[in-house]
Amino acid sequence: MSSSQNLAYGVGVATQTESGQTLDCHFHSIGLGSKPANKEGETLSLQQDSDLIRKVKKIPVDIGIELSVAPKDVADVYLRLHLLSHRLVKPHGINLDNIFTILPNVVWTSVGACEINTFDQVRLALQNKYGNLTVYSVDKFPRMIDYVIPEGVRIADGDRVRLGAYLSAGTTVMHEGFVNFNAGTLGKSMVEGRISSGVVVGDGSDIGGGASIMGTLSGGGKEVISIGERTLLGANSGAGISLGDDCVIEAGVYITAGSKILLPDGKIVKAKELSGANNLLFRRNSQSGALEVVPKSGSWSGLNSVLHNN
Repeated sequence: MSSSQNLAYGVGVATQTESGQTLDCHFHSIGLGSKPANKEGETLSLQQDSDLIRKVKKIPVDIGIELSVAPKDVADVYLRLHLLSHRLVKPHGINLDNIFTILPNVVWTSVGACEINTFDQVRLALQNKYGNLTVYSVDKFPRMIDYVIPEGVRIADGDRVRLGAYLSAGTTVMHEGFVNFNAGTLGKSMVEGRISSGVVVGDGSDIGGGASIMGTLSGGGKEVISIGERTLLGANSGAGISLGDDCVIEAGVYITAGSKILLPDGKIVKAKELSGANNLLFRRNSQSGALEVVPKSGSWSGLNSVLHNN
């Protein structure tokens, strides 16, 4: 990353509690590098805007950050998440260390972010004012589509894509699909399963209904899992290793790094020894029940081009 690409800037609005805790930031102008000369001095024209019912206020934010350095505060984290969802940086391209210790848990509602500690009182006041109040979640991360809607994507259920997801044009995320932050698709893809944090999926691949790809957040795992191009994870299958191009995991088969896999020559290896290889079909032998891998024969017709013309 060059010195200019190591920098980023953002101008936006933060939601801050009465005690000064920042709940979220919505950036309206962002970019890589130093802020251009024609944008110097640009700040949002924002009068002090207090929401007495939610017990929060809106404040302007104008920051510059170093992407290779760990985030310093909530606004810093939110700028990085915006950069990912705006496709200005790719997953694993910036430092996201310690963001879970920086971001507070927030009550995400249909009228905006609310502080947890005061929410019992706030809920009643909001219901009295609006009549109807929807609580989406209590989480550190908001829904991506409330902040960023990337061009050329379809998202059937906004609750299932976190801010910080990277979705390339032509990607479809169906109702049961899920994409975490610092993860996503590098081309046209169908997502009906789970793309965990840190996972990237190549162009033309299909993550089938109920399928799961292991991330690196839990268990201390450090290996980056990736799925190659034109690869299919069948319904309710799973991958704990990287897959190369033109691979298939049969429906219902879960391959972890330690899974014992029978090779065509009769040798048995751990699946991690096959990580990243191309043109493989992982399946369970219907007679013996053993997990096995064979060279993929025939052709998968791939994604429906009409469906992914987003």
